Amino acid sequence: MFRPRTSDVKRVVVSMALVLTMAGFTNSAPPATSSASPSASSSVSTAVSASDAASATGAARAGRSWFTSWAQSQQALATRTLTHQSVRMITHLSQGGDALRIRVQNTFGRTPLTVDGVTVGRGGEGAAIVGGTVPVTFEGRRAVTIPPGGEVWSDAARLLTRPQQNVAVSMFVPGPVVPGQHVTGLRDNYLTPVNSGDHTDDRSGAPYTETVTSTLLVSAVDVRNPALKGTVVPFGSSVVDGVGSTHCGPGCTETGTNRRWTDVLARRITDELPPHRRLAVANAGISGTTSSDACPRTPGELAGLDGPARLDRDVLALHGVTGVIYYYGTNDLANGCTAASILDSYDTVFRRLREAGIKVYVTPITPRASYTDQNNLDRHAVNTVVRKGSDCSGACDGVIDFDQVLKDPLQPNRVRLDYDTGDGIHANIAGQRAIAEYVPLWLLAGR
Repeated sequence: MFRPRTSDVKRVVVSMALVLTMAGFTNSAPPATSSASPSASSSVSTAVSASDAASATGAARAGRSWFTSWAQSQQALATRTLTHQSVRMITHLSQGGDALRIRVQNTFGRTPLTVDGVTVGRGGEGAAIVGGTVPVTFEGRRAVTIPPGGEVWSDAARLLTRPQQNVAVSMFVPGPVVPGQHVTGLRDNYLTPVNSGDHTDDRSGAPYTETVTSTLLVSAVDVRNPALKGTVVPFGSSVVDGVGSTHCGPGCTETGTNRRWTDVLARRITDELPPHRRLAVANAGISGTTSSDACPRTPGELAGLDGPARLDRDVLALHGVTGVIYYYGTNDLANGCTAASILDSYDTVFRRLREAGIKVYVTPITPRASYTDQNNLDRHAVNTVVRKGSDCSGACDGVIDFDQVLKDPLQPNRVRLDYDTGDGIHANIAGQRAIAEYVPLWLLAGR
């Protein structure tokens, strides 16, 4: 087990002080609700609580057919109310398949959420769809109501997709209701005006006159592709979430170009691995979050979004998960956590992942210009334990050392200038690419 030893941590900190230097479709029907768990052996998945959904992970892996190919973890309620209007969310698949299904969440909702019509289609320019739309059903019905705190996986929708393809998920929400959201969409998503009705079948993007940069309602897309080996889930905070991946230089921003290191990793998998060894990549990053729930300065809006608290919902509830890249710790230190509390949270998460049969790959905590001397002592203490034997002291399956990629060779407690967005924390597009290129694909896919 990865149980942190206080004496070991203290010895590392002291020594550092002396040298201080990560299916089919039917017509519309009345809204359906359910509390059954989703199953990989069935095309029907229904509205469930987050904890119930996590129990499906083992069955999904065993079925070897359904794999989560895109994800953006919900983190809060949006600041808007949806009223008798349509939303079109653009999801970017890491791998394709012969069918897909979507997850819609009401995790943070205070009232039931009804979605009265959903379609999917291949994304075109802006909000437009290339080709036709395909209806999405829930237990054979076009409408579904999700209770507060719940989520729903759809039936299989027969849409053929390719790796790196955009899929537009269009949903009609009668409302009024405040939807859940993932804040850092890093692309434009689209809404029709209030009281404009159902435009989910429109191939033209013309009805979708409003843009938002967050992702509403939909939080994951599965593809059916038995040839895939599994899904790898990068799990962490802002660098996983993609902050910095739109930064192409002073005064230069690229929105919607999918330059996160996780996106580049997905492209590498497609380009460099044979089909029978390919993996989907599902991003589970939320900016600002911590691994530990014990950090005294964590902002109130991020309470309950620590690594152990969201593990079920954002990792174990996904399908076909075979590995997790754990990239956490930078915000823990900034928010006052010690090495011991960070290692405690690592132990909790790693143990649960390994019990679920999921491999754990950890990155040591990367540099941050604003760290105090004590922060850096704790950072090096955590990293020393993580790197011990290159296997997290026997508690993980490998170390992917992004610290080696990002640190300035002359000032190792700082991000190197050519990879820095300017805030001393996040990697720019060049840095994101360097991180992705450092990942050994053989480690994720097996030798």
